[in-house]
Amino acid sequence: MKRKLGIAVIILFSAVTSALSANKINVVTTTSDLRSITELIGKDKVDVTSIATGYQNPHFVDPKPSYIIKLSRADMFVTVGLDLETGWSPQLLSSSRNTKIQKGSNGYVDASVGVTLLQVPSVINRGEGDIHIFGNPHYWLDPVNGKQIARNICDGLEKISPENKSFFEENLIAFDSKIDLKLKDWTQKMAQYKGAKIIAYHNEWVYFEQRFGLTIVDFMEPKPGIPPTPTQLVKIISEVKSNAIKVIISSPYFTTSSSDVVSQQTGAKTIILATSVGAFDSIKDYFDLFDYNIDKLIQGLK
Repeated sequence: MKRKLGIAVIILFSAVTSALSANKINVVTTTSDLRSITELIGKDKVDVTSIATGYQNPHFVDPKPSYIIKLSRADMFVTVGLDLETGWSPQLLSSSRNTKIQKGSNGYVDASVGVTLLQVPSVINRGEGDIHIFGNPHYWLDPVNGKQIARNICDGLEKISPENKSFFEENLIAFDSKIDLKLKDWTQKMAQYKGAKIIAYHNEWVYFEQRFGLTIVDFMEPKPGIPPTPTQLVKIISEVKSNAIKVIISSPYFTTSSSDVVSQQTGAKTIILATSVGAFDSIKDYFDLFDYNIDKLIQGLK
């Protein structure tokens, strides 16, 4: 009798869960940062899945059949854009055959719309490495740009669910207010390190650099996407010594073998920062991302 009752409860719970889920806007994002912001704007009105994890390089994601299934059921798709996901996103979208989320439809959201882009090349020369033809796509690493991302996502949700417009707008106001409040704290913490010179592994920190007044002197990669060479290591070691650089920043998906060599020769610390939400267990949302990176950076610069 108890077993039958237990099964009945499970069935009832599953039915209720399915019903609640069916009433939510099903959103698929390319990255965990976009997922976090979508959740903060949509809250209990959305069910959000991200394709790339927080510790993956968003340039390189293996297209899996499971992603196609998720996209085929989505009401909205949110992309970083600017060719960041060009190697995998278009083919997944096409394979999903979901007309609601194709480019140009109400369910397609390009989070880069309205963002002031940096490093937009005037001339395209593939000999210079992995150049982004529309500009540097790592714009979410400036928290101020997070407000424009949130605006774009909010607009997308309102197209799909106009009856919830006031709800989404209220959440957007709360999001923007928290960004403004946190930005004062982050900027104050970084004030004494303004102008600090650092080395980065890959050219993905330009928005973070500009927002918080850092100076990236050089990159471990001789050209974007090209692994460090012996010649580049010699150059970096010289630059670190001559500029008294204390920190080399990298990301979870890059090996530290080359930066470790520089550290051993110069004493500069290699610090792994988070490029996305979920890169480390403590980074649960978009605000945690900057809390973590700023605290880690300050530890290295002291």
